[in-house]
Amino acid sequence: MAFTRATGKHRAPSRLSRKSAHAAGVAALATSGVIGTLASPAFAGEADRAAAPEDTGLTTAIADYDLADEVADQASAQELAAEVAERQAEAEMAAKRKAEARAEAARQAQERADREQERADREAERKRLNSFQLPVAGSYVSTAYQSGGALWSSGSHSGVDFHAAYGSTVVSVGAGTVVEAGWGGAYGNNVVIRMNDGTYTQYGHLASVSVAVGQSVAPGQQIGVSGSTGNSTGPHLHFEARTSAEYGSDIDPVSYLRARGVNV
Repeated sequence: MAFTRATGKHRAPSRLSRKSAHAAGVAALATSGVIGTLASPAFAGEADRAAAPEDTGLTTAIADYDLADEVADQASAQELAAEVAERQAEAEMAAKRKAEARAEAARQAQERADREQERADREAERKRLNSFQLPVAGSYVSTAYQSGGALWSSGSHSGVDFHAAYGSTVVSVGAGTVVEAGWGGAYGNNVVIRMNDGTYTQYGHLASVSVAVGQSVAPGQQIGVSGSTGNSTGPHLHFEARTSAEYGSDIDPVSYLRARGVNV
């Protein structure tokens, strides 16, 4: 049997090598004439007996070296397995860090998106609260501002009339606070609102009122329904724009609404 060993590893000589060396020694002795002496039965017996322990020792040495190799191979395998496990753990940790980094980046991106959306919502709400609209959706002016006639105690129309069938929804044209809500004499059921820009708007001849003094209203929020209460000849909405809450401080309602972006 031939044993293959790693280069540079110190090993005991094999049985074949030792026998070859022994044969070479015998050949040398024969050449020198000593072979006759060695050939005696007594000497040969002693040689055979001497060889037995040597052969036994060689077998033991080979077995010992084989066991050492096996132990070394097992140790190498364990070291390799440990190295593989360590590299696997490092790869898993690197993958985990990358996943965490991606999750963190996604979280930060979502937070930025949420902040941007919040700013956009606030801006949209700010614009909405600063917006103006018609007091009756889709309506039109049926009686112009400062029209003359006996119907008005001052001799002229202090506001405009918007066409509105009985029970039509009437809304605040913009954001503000209610300063008057209820019966208003010739105006019938009416609402006066102090707008956020400091001006005032009035809504007259309502069939009913749905807000109270001190209440904040937003653009487009319902404040009542149209009717024909007070000094009125039929259902419509009387709308005024004023610089104060007092009668007589009226300004052109159409110009007022147009200046605030309303198509009248």
